[in-house]
Amino acid sequence: MRGGVESVLRACEMLRAFSRDGEILRVQDLATRTRLHKATVSRLLLTLEEAGFVERAARRGYRSLVHMNGKRRLRIGYASQTEASLFAREVTESLRRASAAFEIDLAFYDNRYDPDVTRRNAERIIEERVDAAIGFQTFQSLAGPISSRFEQVRIPLISVDLPIPGAIYYGADNREAGRIAGRALARWAREHWNGAFSHVLLIELAAAGPLLESRMSGALAGLKELAPVSPSQVFRLDGANTFEGAFRAVKRHLRVHKPAPALILAMNDPNALGALEAFRQAGCDGLCAAAGQGATLDARIELRRPGTRLIGSVAYFPERYGEALIRLALDILQNKPVPPAVYTKHRLITARNVDRIYPRDNLREAPSAMRSAH
Repeated sequence: MRGGVESVLRACEMLRAFSRDGEILRVQDLATRTRLHKATVSRLLLTLEEAGFVERAARRGYRSLVHMNGKRRLRIGYASQTEASLFAREVTESLRRASAAFEIDLAFYDNRYDPDVTRRNAERIIEERVDAAIGFQTFQSLAGPISSRFEQVRIPLISVDLPIPGAIYYGADNREAGRIAGRALARWAREHWNGAFSHVLLIELAAAGPLLESRMSGALAGLKELAPVSPSQVFRLDGANTFEGAFRAVKRHLRVHKPAPALILAMNDPNALGALEAFRQAGCDGLCAAAGQGATLDARIELRRPGTRLIGSVAYFPERYGEALIRLALDILQNKPVPPAVYTKHRLITARNVDRIYPRDNLREAPSAMRSAH
């Protein structure tokens, strides 16, 4: 504070917290928006009411009697997983479109799939004094600390695609998305291999810990619903969430184990594509079939390739995330009841339906490399 009177500045901040004329806010609403203690908010409201700047609205809260010059714009902080990811870029673009449509300021940061950068970005968003935050990160070790920091400063947090304790979750129903992929792969094996296969490769993400494990456990459960699988057939590989990580992990697996019919269930599309490339380079791509997650552009391009061994990918439709996330943030800020988890819709994208579901893909520029993470 540079020479100002702190109590006056806080009172002005309280009045600015009313985002539109006639809006009714409770003490807790104002405490959340201003990040002031409820006791401080109550004292300031009594003073502002006595001075004629606010009035009580029955038991519902308070209404500002001050007409502001120009509507206060809400400000939302967003940290992307990594803009090197096709999926994450789709989420970012949809958030930018939705923010513009709702006249909301979006403070954007790129976590660059780096835990140190992710931690710093969380602090920068807090310093921005945003009204709400949306975080897209994959490191289980950071989930608790980040959630605690936002709770400490009373900024509501929405977590994208990684469930975080204390945050509202938006994204995949991981177990159901995995189950869709597992069942699809089992049907493919039954149709093309008479249900006979030797290995099941689960391309996982160790850094996400148990919070994303439900995606892979759901995939294995879906496979087992339609095909017998013994524990000795299952190999768990860490794909490090990238094309290269999965490629290296599967390449090592093929050096140790003689190539045999293998079903690949991947955490995401880059992992699925990296695993397939390892089989191709080993000259045994006819001995594998994979199911991905995300239905990103690179996966959809692969599905259109004649003879592909990517049998499908479960779509999350990241191009629709933006509006849903903004509406969820607005509901939270307006103290409307929201569930602890909101799931996006899922659909299996295959070579048969990809052109119908994504007819405009031929108008888009193909990615320069299939190495994006999600």
